[in-house]
Amino acid sequence: MVDDVERARAAWRHRGQDRPAFAQAPGPDQESVWDYPRPPAIARESRRVRVEHGGQHIALSTEALRVLETASPPTVYIPPGDVRFELLVPARGSSHCEWKGVARYWSLGERLARPEPVAWAYPDPYPAFEAIRDYVAFYPARVACWLGDERVRPQPGSFYGGWVTSELVGPFKGEPGSQGW
Repeated sequence: MVDDVERARAAWRHRGQDRPAFAQAPGPDQESVWDYPRPPAIARESRRVRVEHGGQHIALSTEALRVLETASPPTVYIPPGDVRFELLVPARGSSHCEWKGVARYWSLGERLARPEPVAWAYPDPYPAFEAIRDYVAFYPARVACWLGDERVRPQPGSFYGGWVTSELVGPFKGEPGSQGW
């Protein structure tokens, strides 16, 4: 697996050191996802984070973390103590992130009835991402997510879980033509 990870990392063209010509320039109080580093960085999220579905709060936190990776909107990770796991059920499958390790998934339970995964976490992350061990990230395309008072928009593409907000400029990985980013 180490060889696969190294090959994947070597294939990245953009690493956050230089913003490409096609990237939007950020205005005042904006961030360009092209200034985020690769490998990704972890930063504290200063805004209150809220996740809900069908009028029920699934998570509420003021202690969330953001993972910032070149070309992607931040993915927000919520401490497990701020997530209502009684509303979630383990989902089948897993995936592998070359930076974070193996992810496990959750779907909404019977009361909220949403069968596809709505969240994931890394129960045994690679050492550089130990800070997000067991923290839970949610797909804003599948549940309603807020940062402060702003409703988050989902990152393009069905696989990605980035949280798009008004202060971000792209283009974002997941849009048509972004496969090589």
